[in-house]
Amino acid sequence: MSIAILLLAAGASSRMRGGDKLLETVENAPLVATMAKRAISLGPTYVTMPDLQHRRAKALAGLNVTPIPVPNAIEGMGASICAGVNALPTNTQAVMIVLADMPDLGTQDMSMTIQSWKKNPDQIHRGTTQAGIFGHPVVFPARCFDALGRLKGDSGAGAVLKNERVIPVILPDEHATTDLDTPEDWKNWRSKFN
Repeated sequence: MSIAILLLAAGASSRMRGGDKLLETVENAPLVATMAKRAISLGPTYVTMPDLQHRRAKALAGLNVTPIPVPNAIEGMGASICAGVNALPTNTQAVMIVLADMPDLGTQDMSMTIQSWKKNPDQIHRGTTQAGIFGHPVVFPARCFDALGRLKGDSGAGAVLKNERVIPVILPDEHATTDLDTPEDWKNWRSKFN
């Protein structure tokens, strides 16, 4: 079965007060590159970008990914999902949407979500915490592509998810929900490893 991975990396990083969360170093590389490396082994990987000259695009140099420019990225996550889904090959059977600012989300977590989808390929599958709180990644079957390809604004895929039965995929610890948006988030996250 054909699944694509869509890594969302077109956001403004506005809460980093001048920094770029996706260029923070994780596993000796910028986070956006680390997340792309984790995804590549699981399927064709597409990465949304504010534009193809952005520093994040340069951080992906040499990696087997397809960058997708999102000129209207300032509108929010919906614009990024819309651009990404509309750029997928027509024979794609599902897309796994992954937020690029989630450094705890590893290849194993993504693989577990894909394996869940393979057992029930017409349903949406979504990563959850041990406590059952929904997060990422999220696998959408192709029947959802039309709706995803019309998204706008900053609510992400919420409008698509609210009318669907979603199969939870329980991931370790808080892997499904830990995203790092501020310098304080990054400081607290790094303190776990010192």
